[in-house]
Amino acid sequence: MIVGERKPFEEIKEMIKSFRKVLNVGCGGCTSICMAGGQREVGILNEELQMASKQEGIPLQVDGFTIERQCNADFFSELDEMVKTYDALLSMACGAGVQFLADRYPAKPVFPALNTVFVGVDRDIGWFEENCRTCRECVLGETGGICPVTRCAKSLFNGPCGGTSREGKCEVSKDTPCAWFEIHKRLKEQNRLENILKVKPAREWKNQTQGTLVQEAYKKRYAK
Repeated sequence: MIVGERKPFEEIKEMIKSFRKVLNVGCGGCTSICMAGGQREVGILNEELQMASKQEGIPLQVDGFTIERQCNADFFSELDEMVKTYDALLSMACGAGVQFLADRYPAKPVFPALNTVFVGVDRDIGWFEENCRTCRECVLGETGGICPVTRCAKSLFNGPCGGTSREGKCEVSKDTPCAWFEIHKRLKEQNRLENILKVKPAREWKNQTQGTLVQEAYKKRYAK
C-alpha cells in the first residue's frame, strides 16, 4: 500500500492561512490504513487547526469529510455539492489523490496535508516498511521476491558491491542485511541460483514522464 505521513503542522497552517473556510478531505484507502489520513486523522488535524486559529484570533472554519478513496472518481459524487461552499480543500490522501481532487475541482485551491513516503507493507500497528519504489521494471521473479532497488542501499541490479561483510551485512550499517546476500541465499534454497548470473541491461529512465496503465483485461474497454 501507499504509506504517507502528516506534514508538519506549521506547514499546513501556512498553506491555508489565506482562507477562512476549509474542507479537509480524508481518504478511506491507503492513508487510512497507515493511520495518516483517515476519518480519525481528519478529526485530529481539524481540532488542532481550530485550536490554533482561536489562540491566534484568526477566524477559521475547517470541516472534515472522508470518502472511500480519493484515487477513484466513483467516490467523488457526494463531495460535488459540498465543496462549492468552501474556499479551499485540504487532502489527506497520497499525492495521486491530491492531484485527482484538484482535477475534479479546478476552481478550488487544493493543498496536501500529507507527504507520500513510499509503497510498503504493514509490519505492526503504526509500523510500515518500504518494499517497492514502483520502478516499472519489476525483477522480483528473478531475485527470489527480494527487491534489489529498494533493499540494496545502492539499488544495484547486478549483484552486490564490494562492501558486503562476510556476515552478509551492508557497509552502510552493520544492522542492515545486504540485499544481494539475501537474494543469493534465497535463490540457493530454491535451487534457482542460475538467476543470479543474469546481467540486467542499463535501465530505461522513464520517471520524468507521467505514467498511465490500463490492465490487459480492460484494454478493449478503452480502445478507440
